[in-house]
Amino acid sequence: MATVLSVSGSPSATSRTARLLRHLDARLTAQGHEVIPLDVRTIPAEALLGADFRHPAIVEATALFDRADGVVIGTPVYKAAYSGLLKALLDLLPQYGLAGKTVLPLATGGTTAHVLAIDYALRPVLSSMGAAHIVQGWFTLDRDIAVADDGTLTVAPDSAEALVQVVDQFSAALGSRTALLAAAG
Repeated sequence: MATVLSVSGSPSATSRTARLLRHLDARLTAQGHEVIPLDVRTIPAEALLGADFRHPAIVEATALFDRADGVVIGTPVYKAAYSGLLKALLDLLPQYGLAGKTVLPLATGGTTAHVLAIDYALRPVLSSMGAAHIVQGWFTLDRDIAVADDGTLTVAPDSAEALVQVVDQFSAALGSRTALLAAAG
């Protein structure tokens, strides 16, 4: 199937956003996709904040984006926008670093007041980077994501059902795009 880059833009090592992404990665893997996780917080701060395009971690991240057929972008919402950490990485990618990619934007946050952050903050940036298809994203409330002491993730039933739908739509879009590219090649 397709290669999917699953990007967590959370600065937290105990991030619900990252855990939710890894949970969704398992569904994509079960559907036959190769999933590559990328936690932006593992990229050295000096490379991100110093805009060091030649830093090995930035070169590697750029190569991962190049390699991917599809990209899942997950971010916590802070002050009605995606994380500054994610912004720092996106700023270092080539102008059209998402050209030809199918993209699934996901966000987590503490209040429904931030639901529109995907459409009004994140989607325009993804579009400006040349994404071929940005599928319907999803916002999940923090309170709908529970992590047990053993690390097991539980998502509230309504949110879990919605996430399954958007991930399956993303997977279907990837499959259609991969088939079209194979037929054209």
